[in-house]
Amino acid sequence: MAAPRARGTGTDSSSGEDPAQRAKDICLRLLTARPRTRAELRQALLRKEIDEEVADRVLGRLDEVGLVDDAAFAELWVRSRHTYQGLGRRALATELRRKGVDESVAAEAVAAVDADAEESRARELVRKRLRSLTASDEPTRIRKLVGMLARRGYPEGLAFRVVRDELRATGTDTTLLDDAL
Repeated sequence: MAAPRARGTGTDSSSGEDPAQRAKDICLRLLTARPRTRAELRQALLRKEIDEEVADRVLGRLDEVGLVDDAAFAELWVRSRHTYQGLGRRALATELRRKGVDESVAAEAVAAVDADAEESRARELVRKRLRSLTASDEPTRIRKLVGMLARRGYPEGLAFRVVRDELRATGTDTTLLDDAL
């Protein structure tokens, strides 16, 4: 009697399990949870010890039928992360690169967030954060607000300008920021 095959190897042809079918099942299960990039799926298949050639063939077929579309993923990712997480264009591009999205595809998706939309979202974030910083002194408020925007991928000049404008709107003296700009 043959010894049972270790689960997940995808290399035992005597079990009757087709490695391509197993790879397809893995991809479909992952795509059911959320959209993923081709690179994310490929990494998952390789972690499950699916042969590279089989992985590439299955991913190619999923790409052909439209189940794997990095451009659509990038567009959805950018819209969602900008709207709900308040991320700026720089942070969005970095995240897409980390997820294995091609540089040109990522640039096109990030370009959907224009400068006005980015500034508008930065202002919303600063207004919201200002409500919780009432007890802080001016330098601390400025540092926290500009730091928050920087961590979310907003350009330095935009961050300082937005913080200055929003502090002025609350009647705060912005001399420290006027000197920085």
